[in-house]
Amino acid sequence: MFGSADTEPSMRAIAREAGVGIATLYRHFPTREALVEAVYRDQVAGLTAGARELLAEFPPPAALRRWMDLFGKWIAAKNGMLDTLLALIESGDIAHGQTQTELLAAIDGILDAGRATNELRPDVTAEDIAAGLIGIFTVARPPEHDARANRLLNIMLDGLRPTR
Repeated sequence: MFGSADTEPSMRAIAREAGVGIATLYRHFPTREALVEAVYRDQVAGLTAGARELLAEFPPPAALRRWMDLFGKWIAAKNGMLDTLLALIESGDIAHGQTQTELLAAIDGILDAGRATNELRPDVTAEDIAAGLIGIFTVARPPEHDARANRLLNIMLDGLRPTR
């Protein structure tokens, strides 16, 4: 949706891409910051709901792997709004700690299910998963490096399975 952090698009370009008039965009989002905050909150809600939905449909390891892909898309989507997002976090307008708590709870839900079925290691924490994902997506940013990211995510998931 957004370009690189160095070239954040204008509100007019965003309205055009969304298929709405500039007045409609400003009526709903009077500032770039309001738009970025709404997108960010929507994406976090999608990630947390996505964890529950995936777990309802797939066994815990498969749900976790698919959730890792959702996380990668979330990271990629934040790229174009990074400067504005960082300013909002710095000002306190977006509670970064609350987002972190929500995301770790989503990961914990999947890990707990995997522990209960003995499909995921009991000694791995949500913080471990989050740190691994951030590391992977730092060196293999989607979508430019999908093959590398997929390989690294699969290796990570293999390491999360209990040894028998």
